Amino acid sequence: MLDDVLARIIEWAHTARSVRAVLLTGSRATPRATLDRFSDYDVIITVKDVHPFFENREWLNSFGDVLVVYRDPIHDQLGYGRFAYITQYADGTKIDFTLWPVALLKQTAAEPKIPRELDIGYSVLLDKDHLTDRLPAPTHKAHIPARPTEVEFQTLVEEFFHESTYVAKHLWRGDLLPLKYNLDQRMKQVNLRRMLEWRIEIDHQWSVKPGAYGKGLKKLLKRSIWKELEQTYVGPILEDNWDALFKTISLFRKVAKEVAGFLGFRYPDELDRRVARYLQQVRTGGSP
Repeated sequence: MLDDVLARIIEWAHTARSVRAVLLTGSRATPRATLDRFSDYDVIITVKDVHPFFENREWLNSFGDVLVVYRDPIHDQLGYGRFAYITQYADGTKIDFTLWPVALLKQTAAEPKIPRELDIGYSVLLDKDHLTDRLPAPTHKAHIPARPTEVEFQTLVEEFFHESTYVAKHLWRGDLLPLKYNLDQRMKQVNLRRMLEWRIEIDHQWSVKPGAYGKGLKKLLKRSIWKELEQTYVGPILEDNWDALFKTISLFRKVAKEVAGFLGFRYPDELDRRVARYLQQVRTGGSP
């Protein structure tokens, strides 16, 4: 049964002559997805020409009081221009509208492989011209992390330790914003998160979707690992951030060695020791 938001979208699309098909994608079209009041509506609207919808955003008001919008520029997919309006409404509803030209949907249906944004799951809300008849069914495997090669594993470890040298430099200088970027964004959100996701996939036979930006990690990680991760997040005090840096490395080391053991890879102990020694020397003011 359709909810009020989807019903409004379908009613609007029926009356808009340029709109030829509407697809729901994302979590709301994914089996067994956990939804709440803030879950996005990811909607692909297929139209004769995307440019009028790009140039005039008044049509967004058909679905509520618009609070704020991010407009993704028109870019190419399979030789056709498409764009998105990421729209937050004042009542809390968030609809991510992606505008496709009819030709793009036709080409997508003719391709041998379904794109990731549809493979995660989709349902056809409206199709005036049978444009979706040839679309392959989704496998729901999009966004499941792939098993890494040893080269990918070693590269990630090297990137992680390389980022740590930037953190030490910024800590020595007392530069709060760049140290937070390298520590909390690059080392944790990018490198550590990916290693944690690999560890999760090992336990689940490479079958689960951790979620964007690590939003599903708390449910999927062992409680002790999550607790260690929480303790790596601190405020602006420099000494606290030094401690957070070494806690981050300790957690990464533990998880990376487990991943290496399960996958038959070599963990670069010498690199680890060399960088850790360097960081300690910078912290104590000695010569690296």
